Amino acid sequence: MPGMNQSAVRRVNTSVTLRALAVSAGPMTLAALAEQTGLSRRTLELIMDSLVEAGWVTELDRVPTSGNAGRPARRYELRAEHALLAAVCITTSDVSAVIADVRGRIVGRAHRLLRAYQDPHVTLDDAAALVLEALDDAGGSTDRLRAGAVASGGAIDDHGIVRRLVHTTRWEGVHLPGELKRRIQVPWFADNDTNLGALAERWRGVAGDHDNVVWAILGNRTGLGILIRGAVHRGLDGAAGEIIEARSIPTASVEHRPVAMLTSPEPAERRVALDRFAAARAGDTTALAEVDELVENIASILTTLSWTIAPSLIVLGGGLEDAADVLLPRVRAALREARTPAVELRATVLGRDAPLIGAVKLALDRMDTELFGPLTPRA
Repeated sequence: MPGMNQSAVRRVNTSVTLRALAVSAGPMTLAALAEQTGLSRRTLELIMDSLVEAGWVTELDRVPTSGNAGRPARRYELRAEHALLAAVCITTSDVSAVIADVRGRIVGRAHRLLRAYQDPHVTLDDAAALVLEALDDAGGSTDRLRAGAVASGGAIDDHGIVRRLVHTTRWEGVHLPGELKRRIQVPWFADNDTNLGALAERWRGVAGDHDNVVWAILGNRTGLGILIRGAVHRGLDGAAGEIIEARSIPTASVEHRPVAMLTSPEPAERRVALDRFAAARAGDTTALAEVDELVENIASILTTLSWTIAPSLIVLGGGLEDAADVLLPRVRAALREARTPAVELRATVLGRDAPLIGAVKLALDRMDTELFGPLTPRA
């Protein structure tokens, strides 16, 4: 590698090896690592010895294989828990936090109601305290925490600053990463919760086979997360998808209907909505009429999306998945009747964890270089 001293070369080779172990589904042999990284066996032996000593990697017991008369191969596995990541999701009523390892596996959780959502500083104090609770639940310590990401409502720009938030101005101008870093001294990142829902869906949910995706919450809460060619589209000041602010789009026409409360952050309101859908399944004509009104509202918004963003997949989330059996066939039929492009429609399988999982992915993506070093072309 021209222009690089031996120390830099060793770091790059170590980083490439760590990355290969991180994305592997299981333990890897030196031969498999050599094929994956393009490094020599001797170079890998030196790297693996140092990684085992540093605690990043475990060398597993050698296991003889049938038909192999030679010495069993050395096998290595990443200690994914060696470095931990935090993810936080803030709603108007509560905050949730998870701790994940560097494979993105959730290993700790915590949840609490907010004391005062209208006060950003109190809310962020609550969020930071919750991260420590989740870290304790994971059996981890702050010295193993490498980074964190926060999912929140509103238009959040590329720097993590809240630019707009419907119904309040108290959060405008709050720099979410900076505020959380003051409380917990690791790098922090931030994005809108629906953007992170979309990111999560493509990473671990139903959108893995699509590049152009819209993740939609429509009902008591409204918002869109948009992926174009697999990347989040934030638009000017993070405003893309904040259609609750667009007065010409009828987002608020069903906001207070019982069935629309599927997307509410309040558990009591969600129970009311679930009861109405249960009545609709049982044939209650009033409940069915309420469902039809919600479907008409959803289909109206998705029709506009189908002709503007034209994604190949729209994912319903934020609580709508809890009535997917009722909603999906009706919304699909309404879109066919409207003669929209053949956009596929699915419900999330990640439930209310979607923004948290997306926040983990955001932290992993932003910290990838820090954790695993820069990508380098193979010789």
